[in-house]
Amino acid sequence: MSIRIFISMMVLAFLISSCAEKPPVNRMTDEELRSYANDLCHKFIIMDGHVDLPERLKGIKFTPDSINTVVSTKNGDFDFERAKKGGLSAPFMSIYIPSSYQKKPDNGKSLADSLINWVDLITEKLPEKFALAKTPSEVETNFKAGKISLPKGMENGAPIGNDLKNVKYFYDRGVRYITLTHSKNNQICDSSGDTTKWNGLSPFGKEVVKEMNRVGIMIDISHVDDSTFYQVMKLTKAPCIASHSSCRYFAPTVRRDMTDDMIKKLGENDGVIAVNFYTAFVDSVVANYMAKSREAIKHILAEEKLKPRDSAALRLIAEYRKENPIPVVKIEKIADHIDHIVHLIGIDHVAFGSDFDGVDEMLPKGLEDVSKYPDLIYHLLKRGYTESDIEKICYKNIWRVWSKVEELSLH
Repeated sequence: MSIRIFISMMVLAFLISSCAEKPPVNRMTDEELRSYANDLCHKFIIMDGHVDLPERLKGIKFTPDSINTVVSTKNGDFDFERAKKGGLSAPFMSIYIPSSYQKKPDNGKSLADSLINWVDLITEKLPEKFALAKTPSEVETNFKAGKISLPKGMENGAPIGNDLKNVKYFYDRGVRYITLTHSKNNQICDSSGDTTKWNGLSPFGKEVVKEMNRVGIMIDISHVDDSTFYQVMKLTKAPCIASHSSCRYFAPTVRRDMTDDMIKKLGENDGVIAVNFYTAFVDSVVANYMAKSREAIKHILAEEKLKPRDSAALRLIAEYRKENPIPVVKIEKIADHIDHIVHLIGIDHVAFGSDFDGVDEMLPKGLEDVSKYPDLIYHLLKRGYTESDIEKICYKNIWRVWSKVEELSLH
């Protein structure tokens, strides 16, 4: 054998070995599996259907210091440094309108505008780190540039008021999904947290659904009453999302969660359920604890003739919480919810919808902030999810719905 042939064979063998795939997951060590999960989190775009950073910033006066807390802070669940560590590339910024704002003359529109302004300001003041995103292609461009995209979703459609033109107004301001209501019924529909008013969608709400389809805003059915959900499924011409919802299978008393039948209907709609991480939604143990503690605290304050916001009341509540700690839920429970959805409707209909910065630290152990996505991916890999599966959960499923809604719109 000539030296030239021998060298050629050695080079070919090296190229083959260097291009070989990683060993199968079931043959990886735990350390290798964690490293693989981390690699995937930075290889793929990670979208999250719901992060409440704007709510955390609400009321904070803009200064160089306050904007820098978006880069690095020990407060809350989100900042640039932790997001980069966890691979979070495109968190939907929640433009959250509390139900109390529905009573205001503008139905909370000015609050919505102020929160949208905050998101815009972050990208203006930190352009090397953050960028707005109104389409999946813009997310991809930002990802390649090493920037975190900040698409917007409005939680509670109340600011639409009674004027359908406001649907297009919020589209023009960058809002790409609207959660029809929040914890109370509004002018659009019934909420899962309230008594029945409309028996689902109001007459105006039916027009809102049609207008969102026409304009190209995703309909988010998180928080809605079951009757509202089913009416939306019949009326919409486009797939919908549940931006931050969980499975009622694991917490039967939580009306905020989706039943198996609702999940199946969303699958038939070609929609996506982005799994919420809030422990009171994902585990009956915590849901039952919350119900019991509310009654206990109510009784304690009544005996002491205190209002919930009284300083003495806050002390008693803190003492109760210390003596009766919230049950711990582990990260595996979120993987259980993902498993359940995949079992019901397949891998194409599930995503992440954490509710980070919106759940008062009631998050699973091991999933405390935006740096922890690799740990969740690790648990999914352990359960047999493939690289293609992970890619769909991380972003492709939401992209499909987002793109389809845009495609079906008429504007």
